[in-house]
Amino acid sequence: MKSLITVIGLTLASTVAMAADSAATNAYVGNADQGKAKSAVCAGCHGADGNSAAADYPKLAGQHASYLESSLKAYRDGSRANAIMAGFAGALSDEDIADLAAYFSTQATSAGAVEADLVVRGEQLYRFGDSEKGVSACAACHGPTGAGVASAVFPSLKGQWAGYTEVQLKAFRDGLRVNAMMNGVAKNMSDADIKAVASYVGGLQ
Repeated sequence: MKSLITVIGLTLASTVAMAADSAATNAYVGNADQGKAKSAVCAGCHGADGNSAAADYPKLAGQHASYLESSLKAYRDGSRANAIMAGFAGALSDEDIADLAAYFSTQATSAGAVEADLVVRGEQLYRFGDSEKGVSACAACHGPTGAGVASAVFPSLKGQWAGYTEVQLKAFRDGLRVNAMMNGVAKNMSDADIKAVASYVGGLQ
C-alpha cells in the first residue's frame, strides 16, 4: 500500500513539474531590443532610458521586469487607476508589455539622494519599522538595499524619486491605491514618517 501511495505521489509530482515546465516553455520572454524600439512613447515622461527627469513620473530603469509587467497589466485592465497610463497601456499586447519590461529592467537607475535631516527617522522606519505605531519594516520585503524581490513582485525602491514614493505611500495609506500588504503597512504612518522613509529609499544605492 505504501509503495502504491509513493508511486501515485511521484506521478503527481512529475505531472505538476511537467506542466510547470510546459508553461515556462510557452511563456513569452521579453526582448530588450524590441522593448527599446517600443519605448519611444514612454520617453516623454519616463526618459529614454527609464530615468525620468522629475518626481511626477517614476524611474523605471532597473526596476524588476516582473513588477513592470504586473503594473502595466494592472493599468491596462483598470485595476490600477491612472488616466494617463490607462491610455498608453490599453493599446499594449502582452508581448509589448514583456518587451518594455525587459528593456527598462536592464537599464541603470540614476543615483538619488537623502535629505540629511531625515536620515535617522527614515532609516529607522525602513530597517526596523515602528512597533509602537504598528508600522512594519520596509526592509522585510524590499531588502536591506531597497532592491526588492523580483520573484515575489516586490519592487525595487532604491534611487526612486522621493516625491513619487511619498505620493504612493499616501495613496496606500488613504486607500486610493489598493494592495492589502501595503495598505496595512502605510495605514499608521504620519506624513512625516512617509516623507522620511521616501527620502531614505531615494538615497539607497
